[in-house]
Amino acid sequence: MKLYDFDGMFDERLSQYIQKYGDKYKESEWENIIPDMYKKFGDTVIKSLGKSPNAYYGGMDDETLVKTLRAHIRQSVPVSEFLCKAIEGREGCVKLMLPLLSGSEDEITYCMNIIGAADEAIDDYMRIMLSTDSEDLKNACADYIKEKSDMVKDRALSLYSEGRERELMLEILSRCTVPDERIFEILLREFRTDPENVPMHASYLAVYGDERALPYLLDKIDEEGISYIEYQELKYAIETLGGSYEKERDFSSDPYYQIIKQHGGDGTDLFSIFNDENKN
Repeated sequence: MKLYDFDGMFDERLSQYIQKYGDKYKESEWENIIPDMYKKFGDTVIKSLGKSPNAYYGGMDDETLVKTLRAHIRQSVPVSEFLCKAIEGREGCVKLMLPLLSGSEDEITYCMNIIGAADEAIDDYMRIMLSTDSEDLKNACADYIKEKSDMVKDRALSLYSEGRERELMLEILSRCTVPDERIFEILLREFRTDPENVPMHASYLAVYGDERALPYLLDKIDEEGISYIEYQELKYAIETLGGSYEKERDFSSDPYYQIIKQHGGDGTDLFSIFNDENKN
């Protein structure tokens, strides 16, 4: 099978164009120009091929498209966006892509990025999430599973009970849209019994959306010993569930609050800042 490095071809043309017109545009302008050039390149006829990249892949049947993708990955030939888009546009390619979820990590990643949270893939994502050593892959699987959390509710409840990937199971269960008393009881119990992870568990209650959690959130936010990060997440959860908390609190001596002030205050990701501080 002949494989074409269309991205490499584009990079050559782009390099020539930049050499010729590099001084004409600012760096910020290039950020908009390059994606437009790449899109136009997809419809540009390649002389050696006699077709544009989009026409080349558009002329393939579903099976050939998937075989071509797999060949690109296994032979380390860059996979162009044109190939991925061609596969994304074919409903029949979803089932043909599923075997890639039993392949290498690269094959799994490309497959996930292309078919997303397709119903047919959710069981495979659960399998991968429970077996992989890659945290990135595990989290990527969880992200797609969360989009279809009701499909795996019973499995997630069982895995939680077994103590397997409990935090991920809580995250998945919190996204279920069909009310289930078992889920509410679990999320509430974790919130009340895990003082080390109050912000995380408060966020799960907020996402789940059961307003019966409000009294427990209001009791917690009123405690004197909570941190600024806990306060912020608790207040968000309370407001998300339709409640409010107006009591004035003084966090001027709180180390998290001081870090936020040093970094400019409003609109800052508290968790990312604190993690960055810990790395230094």
